[in-house]
Amino acid sequence: MNHLLCIPVSAVSIFRLSIWSVSLRIFSSSLGYCLEHGERLLVYNYCGNGTLDEALNLDDEINKKLSWNTRMILALQAAKALEYLHETHQPPIMHRTFKSCNLLLSDDLSVKVSDCGLSSLMPANSVVQLQNSGYGAPELDFGSYSYQSDVYSFGVVMLRLLTGRKAYDRSRPRGEQYLVRWAFTQLYDIDALSRMVDPSLKGAYPSKSLSRVADIISLCIQPEPEFRPPMSEIVQKLVSIIQRHPNP
Repeated sequence: MNHLLCIPVSAVSIFRLSIWSVSLRIFSSSLGYCLEHGERLLVYNYCGNGTLDEALNLDDEINKKLSWNTRMILALQAAKALEYLHETHQPPIMHRTFKSCNLLLSDDLSVKVSDCGLSSLMPANSVVQLQNSGYGAPELDFGSYSYQSDVYSFGVVMLRLLTGRKAYDRSRPRGEQYLVRWAFTQLYDIDALSRMVDPSLKGAYPSKSLSRVADIISLCIQPEPEFRPPMSEIVQKLVSIIQRHPNP
């Protein structure tokens, strides 16, 4: 269940429209919403495996299930969700809070993207929160947000799947606290790239697949938004990786 405290009563009609237009396509497991007694609630079907954030950092049992191939499939499912929002849904939708804690994992480890269609209802400080969490694109510093900003956030999610690290971790040394800043230059160095891979994978990944994933990530997290690819291109690249290396 998602508790949306910041939606004013004046936005109720937009809220209803957003849930209806997106949930039918992406959230077939969503149960409904509540707008009574001052509450603003989204109700989703229970996802027994929690969120991707929890799977990567808090739940050891689920983490064991996250093989290389499983991670690529999760990335593809999330990419297809953003592709739908950006390129298929009418009107197109920016997610604005795309991060691993908004990626729910169903019992069969399928991704369910939450908080879709709510960008127009987000509080003013949501952009700041996205930046502070390590998922925000550089252009957010200038008050600019576009579909390519979602692409950047997707790149951070992929980087998390690759490394197992948090997007922002203040417990790490200063130079390693923000995942993108730490990883960006290393994505082009095959030796450094190999050392970046999540240790829980224990080396069980195809080296050619690794370099292709690094290429996708580096494109997504380009500092200039105009150099980031559309989600449809990312989907095609991920499909190719999975088809070439179907088994981890």
